[in-house]
Amino acid sequence: MATTSAGVLLHRPGPAGPEVLLGHMGGPFWSRKDEGAWSIPKGEHGPDEDPRDAAAREFAEELGSPLPAGPLVELGTVRTSGGKRITAFALAADFDADNIDPGVFTMEWPPRSGRTQEFPEIDRAAWFDLDTARTRITKGQLPLLDRLPALLSG
Repeated sequence: MATTSAGVLLHRPGPAGPEVLLGHMGGPFWSRKDEGAWSIPKGEHGPDEDPRDAAAREFAEELGSPLPAGPLVELGTVRTSGGKRITAFALAADFDADNIDPGVFTMEWPPRSGRTQEFPEIDRAAWFDLDTARTRITKGQLPLLDRLPALLSG
């Protein structure tokens, strides 16, 4: 059974069109990567949890702040190359990307060392115009960015 996740694509007006909030994935694998190493705030949920509730919970866990108020508009579901299904919601809101307090995860590092370390789920967040965001976001989430302009113009 495929893993299911839910997340939020926060957006706001910018000088050159819409801007979106992305988080740079934490941990040693992503530390020296930039292109393709950013994600919407998201996380896994079980079959009995409403994706909207999961998206709000994961936003708070990954960024350390509650989801801003406003209507969550469904952007649909994408499937990553690894088979994960991500349901995303757009939300028009501002957010201070410089003041995040991310949750952490634990993993064995270095590999096969027997040592475990904690790493932030997201090590930084930033606002990007859509063209720049397309170069930063993971490939599997790219369709979510492509869906946003149609949502905003409709």
